[in-house]
Amino acid sequence: MNRAFSPSEAARAEDGGRGDAIISIRGLVRRFQSGTETVAVLKAIDLDIRRGEMVAIIGQSGSGKSTLMNILGCLDRASEGSYRFDSKDVSALDADALAALRREHFGFIFQRYQLLADLDAVENVEVPAIYAGADAGARRARAIGLLTRLGLGERLDHRPNALSGGQQQRVSVARALMNGGEVILADEPTGALDSQSGKELMALLKELHADGHTIIIVTHDQQIAAQADRIIEIADGEIIADRYTAEPRHVEKNQTEIKAAATWRRGLDRMGEALRMALRAMGAHKLRTFLTMLGIIIGIASVVAVVALGQGSQQAVLENISSIGTNTINVYPGRSFGDMRSGRVRTLRPTDVEALAQQDYADSVTPQVSANATVLYRNTASNASVTGVGADFFQVNGRTFTAGSGFGPESIANMAQEAVIDQNAVDAIFVNGEDPIGEVIMLGRVPVRVIGVVETSSGFGPGGNNANVYVPYTSAMSRILGQSWLNSIAVRVADDYDTGRAEEEMTKLLTRLHGGTQDFFLQNTDTIRETIQSTTATLTILISTIAVISLVVGGIGVMNIMLVSVSERTKEIGIRMAVGARRSDIMRQFLIEAILVCFAGGAAGVALSFALGQGLTAIVSGARLAYSTESIILAIISASVIGVVFGFMPARSAARLDPVEALARE
Repeated sequence: MNRAFSPSEAARAEDGGRGDAIISIRGLVRRFQSGTETVAVLKAIDLDIRRGEMVAIIGQSGSGKSTLMNILGCLDRASEGSYRFDSKDVSALDADALAALRREHFGFIFQRYQLLADLDAVENVEVPAIYAGADAGARRARAIGLLTRLGLGERLDHRPNALSGGQQQRVSVARALMNGGEVILADEPTGALDSQSGKELMALLKELHADGHTIIIVTHDQQIAAQADRIIEIADGEIIADRYTAEPRHVEKNQTEIKAAATWRRGLDRMGEALRMALRAMGAHKLRTFLTMLGIIIGIASVVAVVALGQGSQQAVLENISSIGTNTINVYPGRSFGDMRSGRVRTLRPTDVEALAQQDYADSVTPQVSANATVLYRNTASNASVTGVGADFFQVNGRTFTAGSGFGPESIANMAQEAVIDQNAVDAIFVNGEDPIGEVIMLGRVPVRVIGVVETSSGFGPGGNNANVYVPYTSAMSRILGQSWLNSIAVRVADDYDTGRAEEEMTKLLTRLHGGTQDFFLQNTDTIRETIQSTTATLTILISTIAVISLVVGGIGVMNIMLVSVSERTKEIGIRMAVGARRSDIMRQFLIEAILVCFAGGAAGVALSFALGQGLTAIVSGARLAYSTESIILAIISASVIGVVFGFMPARSAARLDPVEALARE
């Protein structure tokens, strides 16, 4: 029917059918701030739209028609007045409730299509159903069915840039219908189409109208508006005309429903969508993603490498301590290592060694005196450390013989002119490869015969990396040094005896032997071990703190880049909100992206730390790194936590964007 109804007939029709109004607004005003002034774009609008109507809202540019459509579609809010949708007060709804309304009742067809560039046609159409919690199989089947119905059955896997304008608009229509599209809002739907595509789109909208959809078209084209059943004209923010070109009809509510997924599956699908979009965003900006990761990579690599270096160094030192002898207690003159008087304290005597050797806790005991001497062999001269020791020295210190044997009790008693040398001494003295066993060497003016060779010390303790010559302590005291006192005594505690208790008993015994004076001090390998562990841990914490600072700097970089990403992808956010994304959905997407960037950066940082370790051990002789699973896991968790902490603000910023403002940005 083409006749136009008069305003009075329209009013009577409106009054008679108001109970069937799906949209009802009263006294609606929308103001915007423009500098210091407030501009009213809509002024006291009263309007009812019934279910199943096809309405065209027309007006010149700036008349307020697009603002009205945005408010009707819950993309924007009125400054004043009431808006009821299906008897529900829209003004009382929060952001997520408005998103639910858009998701469940509205479908949008935009002039510029507003498709997500990283998704193909089917995926674009599926988005509203994902946010609605539809079953994965059901939503894909419906998306394919809608696109096939709209003539895009052969373009399902094409992304928007591979589709023509008309095809993109059909994808937009399919997306609008995905959740039922009870009310379809079309903003200048033919504005970007050629005339033929525009005619096809209008025919499609009429078909949807015939199926019972409520169609609201915003246009400035009178020919497009004439195809609607009702034309509402706006000028300067006010309705100046409202006429019907066809008799209103009653339509029952008939909203399409897709099979819903299980509750747990809905959350998983939304999480999967956020993860998929985060991965695609990272892949689309590889260089930016890498630069964002760089700070995290450096920080994690520093932390893991420093901890590994600290642990490796600690292990090496502790192994060196163990090579001196386990459960060993050393007795030194003076009150401590820092006692300046210790060189003048000469109270440690061989009788102390004999007394200690008789105790239950003593597995073996050895005295020690030391000196430096020039060692001569034929025409070779070398400096060496000469240490006078007891027969148990090599057992106390866990030294292994590679040739010959050590001293016996007779050698000690007879002040034998015998020597045991280490491999360093062999290399320094027997330069022509002679077998040292049985050879006579000169220690200054004292000749001694080599009876054994031991492995070189690991570098910790007396003798370190020098050439070392060991002789009976009686020989050293009488023939070389001319002294009657000892420099130190080493006691190896029996394996079944508590070291602490042994230390207490040694102190009591030596104090008694020294006339009640404690002019000595004890040092055991456990104390050294604890000191080294404590020092190493402190240094590791110090350097790790510096590395953590670099992690924080990297996290700030992630935050800045994510803020830029939010700014660049504002339109995508607006599109997702328009099709029903909740604020939590938007926040989740950007938060996951930040976490992924940091997690990947953490994994790359761990890999880099291994590469640094390989390089360091190859360049620096003796360098050692010990990687622990705990430190690696902790480093990656730390990187992910940084992603959460520094990604929260950008994600929150994205989630709080106004849908209509986001859609308007280019």
